[in-house]
Amino acid sequence: MAGLEKILGEINAQANASAEEILGAARKEADAIRAEAEREAGETAERFEREAKRRADDGKKRAVSAAALKKRQLLLAEKQTLIREVLDKAKAKLLGLPDAEYFDTILTLVEKNALAQSGQIRFNARDLERLPKDFASRIEGTAMKVGGRLALSRETCDIDGGFVLIYDGIEQNCRSEEHTSE
Repeated sequence: MAGLEKILGEINAQANASAEEILGAARKEADAIRAEAEREAGETAERFEREAKRRADDGKKRAVSAAALKKRQLLLAEKQTLIREVLDKAKAKLLGLPDAEYFDTILTLVEKNALAQSGQIRFNARDLERLPKDFASRIEGTAMKVGGRLALSRETCDIDGGFVLIYDGIEQNCRSEEHTSE
């Protein structure tokens, strides 16, 4: 039996050696897999970190842009309010002028807005009633300076003051109110 025990001992030693070799190879493979997994996990974490930073930066840029837009909108609204107040004051001042000054201002506006063609000038009922006697000829003379002709219309328009120039059916707004009766 001594020979059998020796053979069994060699088989056992070979089996242990093979098992150690297989375990060593398995440990190496497990270490390689673990190292690869740690590397991939590190890359994934870096990628997620970069993406999160990019999204945060984009969100910040959008917030800054939205705030700048809101600021511009508020400034524009305030400017529009101030412009409306100035225009309202100018309108009130114009409408409050004595007749002579009012109609001199009208002539200045006619000179700036008249075209080198034939047309009509229309006033509101109040202004038409208080026109100076020679005003129709003064309007005509002013229009002639720019090569045009303007006839005084007896039709009135629904405006607070100023006038409407009409050329070929097209109305040119030279009035202080935003609507006319048609």
